[in-house]
Amino acid sequence: MSDQRLGDRRGKRRTARGAVAAGTALLLAALGSTLLGVPGAAAVPRAEPPPPDPQLTTEDVDSAVSKLDGQIRAGMEESGVPGVAVAVVHDDRVVYLKGFGEREVGEAGGVSPDTVFQIASLSKPVTSTVIADAVGDEAIAWDTPVAGHVPGFALKDPWVSRHATVADLLSHRSGLPDHAGDLLEDLGYDQEYILSRMRMEPLSPFRASYAYTNFGVTAAAEAAADAKGTSWQELAEESLFEPAGMDSTSTLFADYEKAPDRAVTHVETADGTWEARFVRDPDAQAPAGGVSSTARDMAAWMRIQLANGRLGDEQIVPAEPLGRTHLPEIVSQPPENPAGRTGFYGLGWNVGYDDQGRLRLNHSGAFALGANTNVTLLPSERLGIVILTNGMPVGLADAIAFDFLDTAEYGEPTRDWLPAVRQVYEAQEREERSPTDYTRPPADAADARPDDSYTGTYRNAYYGPATVTADGEDGLVLRLGPDGMRFPLTPFDGDTFSFETTGENAVGRTGVTFTVGEDGTATRMTVERLDGNGLGTFTRG
Repeated sequence: MSDQRLGDRRGKRRTARGAVAAGTALLLAALGSTLLGVPGAAAVPRAEPPPPDPQLTTEDVDSAVSKLDGQIRAGMEESGVPGVAVAVVHDDRVVYLKGFGEREVGEAGGVSPDTVFQIASLSKPVTSTVIADAVGDEAIAWDTPVAGHVPGFALKDPWVSRHATVADLLSHRSGLPDHAGDLLEDLGYDQEYILSRMRMEPLSPFRASYAYTNFGVTAAAEAAADAKGTSWQELAEESLFEPAGMDSTSTLFADYEKAPDRAVTHVETADGTWEARFVRDPDAQAPAGGVSSTARDMAAWMRIQLANGRLGDEQIVPAEPLGRTHLPEIVSQPPENPAGRTGFYGLGWNVGYDDQGRLRLNHSGAFALGANTNVTLLPSERLGIVILTNGMPVGLADAIAFDFLDTAEYGEPTRDWLPAVRQVYEAQEREERSPTDYTRPPADAADARPDDSYTGTYRNAYYGPATVTADGEDGLVLRLGPDGMRFPLTPFDGDTFSFETTGENAVGRTGVTFTVGEDGTATRMTVERLDGNGLGTFTRG
């Protein structure tokens, strides 16, 4: 959950709430948020240290910190989110570090600053920090083409394939569609397979289009690891986690899963209670959404971000390449009116400028299967807050960040942020659903043909083979993905059926429409949910 600007329902509809990540920040811009940032021109200015004159006093920050406990507890009570961990850094000191609530509903064990959370798309600015270190070592450059370092990776246009760089993919300006590849991950395909299929995705204008893409970020990170002759996890460990003392941070799902002090993911049920119902393994997109960490470790990382790459007496990441990650690279949210503020995306960061002209860096992370996080930095104030939660995105993490920064600036929140942010998430979820209500067949719905009209194997170069079988009491069953994920088909109208989507990108029921030849046998099958980029038609045979 990655979070997203919404286009038409067929070709441009967002395909993954799991990367709500930058998407949330984009949508929050409409609420007056300044949590965004974005791209620059081809000639990027040299990064400079933050301005020396902060506008917030120590007393302003201390007052805001003193109110955090109450704001967090009130937000948890209102939202029901089971567990939260929060860290605040100011003037190179950790001034707040606490955990609240439960690691798992109904089980012993509370959240502490050392509880490990999945941080979802907050992984992206962590990843750009690691790559900045590789750039500082001159193992790779921001303008290094990715294709030469990632076997099998190419884009649909050969010229773009040769020229798409680490910076292009980290800033979502490669032309790849929004969340390209995420549905392949949902079906169980691994990273190698998914990256090899990027060549089939339709492209928007190169370096002139913004579309949030987890597997673009993943490709950029894998290119850096290849340039260093190591794996992504080893690169992250050696260049950032180990020297920064981030001992509980990893890019491997297995490390999160075996952590004894672990916050499991929760979803809100229809009756408003919370359950630990799903497990989200994000290894395929580890650099984009697969980091797990603690509030304590993330506080160390924020100190590095706010001190030009230093942690105490050690230069963990070179200042110049780290500073580049904080610069705009592409416009992610054009202003909607003359008084509106432009939103930008940098290298793994939303980049924006507030009413005082200060740089504000932000990223949210969200898994629809049960995690929501937020980090927000004001570099000129040397101030940052990170919020980790073990509940699906209902706005709590973002609202805590808004409340804290408003309180530091104005003495109190400027609005009731939690319901405002929650409405954004809920609107996004509604927009992702099919325009057809498949639970209500038309009154004059035609009968389906006999089962053997539809059964068989169907081919698709992008999604792989699919099979339709007649399976006893369940009737027709569609199987997709390398492990044959099973989706019972429900008749809707004639040759159109539906099934319930599952996984991180579930959107309720979606349609399956068969094209039937003159002999009464289906020749093609189009799966609505998989057809957002025109790749969802399977051919029989």
